[in-house]
Amino acid sequence: MNRVRLDSLSARGWPSPAVTIGNFDGVHRGHAALVMAAAAWARPRNGRIVALTFDPHPARQIDPERAPATLSTLEQKEELLARLGVETLAVLPFTEALANESAERFAREVVAGCLEARRVVVGEDFRFGHERRGDVELLRALGADLGFELEPVPPVLHDGRPVSSSRVREALARGDVQEAWALLGRPHFIDGTVVEGERRGRRLGIPTVNLETANETLPARGVYATRCRLPSGEWVPAVANFGRRPTFGGSLPSVEAHLIDFDDDLYGATLRLEFQARVRNERRFPGPDALVAQIRDDIARARALVVDPGRKGV
Repeated sequence: MNRVRLDSLSARGWPSPAVTIGNFDGVHRGHAALVMAAAAWARPRNGRIVALTFDPHPARQIDPERAPATLSTLEQKEELLARLGVETLAVLPFTEALANESAERFAREVVAGCLEARRVVVGEDFRFGHERRGDVELLRALGADLGFELEPVPPVLHDGRPVSSSRVREALARGDVQEAWALLGRPHFIDGTVVEGERRGRRLGIPTVNLETANETLPARGVYATRCRLPSGEWVPAVANFGRRPTFGGSLPSVEAHLIDFDDDLYGATLRLEFQARVRNERRFPGPDALVAQIRDDIARARALVVDPGRKGV
């Protein structure tokens, strides 16, 4: 996979591009269906599988006060799309000028001119251009003039409703990480750097790592059964707390995880936490002894709940 930022709209010269367009926030099962459709057209023709996305999220430019928290960073989006078979991630800076650009000009200058698309794959509800005035039928008509074919893909359903990034956010806001897993087709994860904490867990006999993360969307406050990917690529089971540590008077939310059967020094390392199941709500305990007893029970539950805790690789 290579990532290309479209700071200029010069033609890229890629062979027979099949281009799928979207925000791809979280890269959920609906996004996977778009990539699969693009790949099905491109591969027999030795074409390039291209995903066109926007940075920042268009809502940050159009309505910043109501813009949703993103599910994935741009780097995570690139990784997830590469897993699906995307060969090039084309990142179009979403500026005020682009927000005001007509649907016709976007199709002509970006899709046909810069990307030289031969096939365009979008969801049936795809909207584009200034004030989202363009739709699938307009894009089909423009493609007939500009030299690309359009393939609209029906929504992927879960429990009778379309899979969407909004539904994933809603599930995570409830702490329902298993529902998020069903919508994404994989567990929701965050990446973070291990930073210095108060070392309270070590003094209690249950050492933890404190993560500083660029991910904007975390599950509701509580305790979760997770997997942790180490710098070596090995996965280990973990129990993670996202919250304010009320037993010790904490006020700021933090991400803290105990890596089960692992106690090496990880300060400064980048780890991945994959949320698999909710263990319990966050609550205040009368003192350290009661908290330690509960954490030991949490560890036992997490050990039983984590799926494939020791697999190597991504």
